[in-house]
Amino acid sequence: MVLTAPYVPESIVVHLGYPDAPAANVTVSFLDYIKNVASSEVYPTWPEAALRANIYAQISFTLNRIFTEWYRSQGYDFDITNTTQYDHAFIYERNIFDTISLLVDEIFTTYIREIGQVAPFPAPYCDGRQTFCDGMLQWGTVDLANQGYNSIEILRYYYGDNIELVPNAPVMSYTPSYPGTPLDYGDFNNNVLIIQYQLNRIGQNYPAIPKIAPAVGDFNLVTLAAVRRFQSIFNLAVTGIVDEATWYEISYIYSVVKRLAELETEGVEYSSVSKILPTELSLGATGSGVELLQYFLSVIGLFNDTFPQVAQTGVYDAQTQQAVEALQQNNGLPVTGAVDKTTWDLIYDQFRGITFILPALLTTLPIVPFDGVLLSRGSTGERVELLQQYLNEIAETYPEVPTVAVEGVFGPQTQQAVQAFQRQFGLAADGVVGAQTWQMILDVYESTLRRVNPDVPQYPGYPLLQGMSDSQ
Repeated sequence: MVLTAPYVPESIVVHLGYPDAPAANVTVSFLDYIKNVASSEVYPTWPEAALRANIYAQISFTLNRIFTEWYRSQGYDFDITNTTQYDHAFIYERNIFDTISLLVDEIFTTYIREIGQVAPFPAPYCDGRQTFCDGMLQWGTVDLANQGYNSIEILRYYYGDNIELVPNAPVMSYTPSYPGTPLDYGDFNNNVLIIQYQLNRIGQNYPAIPKIAPAVGDFNLVTLAAVRRFQSIFNLAVTGIVDEATWYEISYIYSVVKRLAELETEGVEYSSVSKILPTELSLGATGSGVELLQYFLSVIGLFNDTFPQVAQTGVYDAQTQQAVEALQQNNGLPVTGAVDKTTWDLIYDQFRGITFILPALLTTLPIVPFDGVLLSRGSTGERVELLQQYLNEIAETYPEVPTVAVEGVFGPQTQQAVQAFQRQFGLAADGVVGAQTWQMILDVYESTLRRVNPDVPQYPGYPLLQGMSDSQ
């Protein structure tokens, strides 16, 4: 958990199947678990530097699962699964290679972390022959070791220079992070500080959660308000008390928003999202349209571990094609590996479905006041681009407003969208964005963040019955 030091658990509970599969749980020592995983995933004849790099990655990934309570915070009674779509390969009661056993004995308390961070680095990897990912390629570690790279150089080759090895993590029995008793108004302790820290990080993606400042471990009125708002957003009982359910939901959402933040640092951000297919995309295509497609696929993959991983490279490569084919196959579309309008709409709808269910994905646009410059047909620049982003967000709630291409040019498409917005909200539909129209756009945009239409009652005024068909 945040603000506590990572440790190596004496034992780990492994679920022998997919997370929701009715499979057995087995408890093994952490040491034996890592030996099993390493023996299942790499070859003992590999160069020692390659073996060490792989074992460090396996240790760090596993400790990240423990540290963040990734499964237990979702209500599961285990720490990790044995399926490679989600975690590591683990073959219960398999034979262990002597070479690997000796290495694990030496380094099992050493993990990777990003410099300045507390949590063990999640260290993604894949084999690098049959599967590829945005992480370490296991067979690639062999090539690098044969070129003279040592283990930390191999890790930095794949994960960047901002990582380090942390030795001698303490070994102790697993203790759930939940303190055992609820946290309530008036409490003052380190557990309150943990909750305050996590709520403040979650609040960067959920602006409705009040900022707790200063966060010093005092369960004050601001903390009470933040907890209540969190509970309301995530459909928990709104008590203002951090019971076990609230504690683990905060822990889970905190982990989710950090994963999404890491994803967005790769390139495309949510503010660049557009529903419009830039052009039909297929193997070999390049450019911002491909990068946006890869961003969509990456977000979908965060919540579907069986989905092929995709890196945001801007190049429509074999990885991207495989992901598109998997999505087409899973949804009954012709498996072409190319993205036409039908496939794009499907991908976009799945992406938006995730953002609707998990607003953690929403990186809000800046709220910029009117600067005194009218925007109209022929205008260009950052203000026009921001206007187009506002209009696209508003279009998700108000379908009367058409979506537009985010290109920073005020063309006929943008003019039509502005006029539709003005008609929708009782303004003169002249297609010119002055102070009044700009302020109305800001007001309506901010209301869409809360998924609330300020002018139209949410209840249609009559019950919805089977067989009915209308806009409601």
